[in-house]
Amino acid sequence: MTTPRLLTLTDGGIETTLIFHQGIALREFAAFELLSNEAGTEALAAYYTPYLDMARRQKVPFVLESPTWRASGDWGTRLGYSRATLADFNRKAIDLMFALRGRYDDVNTTVSGCIGPRGDGYVTGNVMSIDAAARYHGDQVTAFAQQGVDRVTAITMTNVPEAIGIAQASAAEGLPVVVSFTVETNGRLPSGTTLRDAIAAVDDATGRRPAFYMINCAHPSHFEAVLRDDAPWRDRIGGVRANASRKSHAELDEAAELDEGDPAELARDHGTLRALLPNLHLVGGCCGTDHRHVAAIAAAWHRG
Repeated sequence: MTTPRLLTLTDGGIETTLIFHQGIALREFAAFELLSNEAGTEALAAYYTPYLDMARRQKVPFVLESPTWRASGDWGTRLGYSRATLADFNRKAIDLMFALRGRYDDVNTTVSGCIGPRGDGYVTGNVMSIDAAARYHGDQVTAFAQQGVDRVTAITMTNVPEAIGIAQASAAEGLPVVVSFTVETNGRLPSGTTLRDAIAAVDDATGRRPAFYMINCAHPSHFEAVLRDDAPWRDRIGGVRANASRKSHAELDEAAELDEGDPAELARDHGTLRALLPNLHLVGGCCGTDHRHVAAIAAAWHRG
């Protein structure tokens, strides 16, 4: 029997759900563009509803992660937005999260400003310096701070300097930060760094600034083995947002159809992760997952 831990839920794969289940076209995987009109904003609100309903039924906390994974400078430029317009999108996204919190005032919610990688979430690409990363991501962090977010979450980080830069930018605004790394099928970051070394490097550079770390956009089978290292670094991992698919990042890039995996199998895999990670408490999903997967994971968690 595992030690009882308070479960906290978050959502699943927002972009893949909107594209493949709702039939909504997203340029560059940019869900934030939906905030440009009322219909799109309502579609985003509807996306979060089944997750919030789940948290209400189960009486567990919920993290409202803003739909801003692509709402940073380079992606905004590719989509044709000015710096000012992009900042407005980030503020609108946080406003929507607070509006949802108001509708579910009986649920203990955390409003988190989501920051994605400057480059592709599957490929390291050109690695910025720490200072450059802090400047680049600082615009989003500032917009989040202006709207009063509870924290910042860096999702799908592929390399250490970018993660450190985001942590530093968050510190400059006085905001708590969570860092989530993605890994390849060998359990290493796309940059080749081990999870253990990545966490140690960010902690050393920031004075353990991140509240905790997460792993996202990878199937549990890709990183379970590295978590069998019985060392204190595992205690810093508090969240998992796994992919439904066992496919590699390269295979997912080439896939024409959504691989939804097996929700029951994914839930069983989380039982193994829970046993390996003493401080795991936040679970949700990433590419290919939806509320069915998160519900299965939550049910398995409650069964212990």
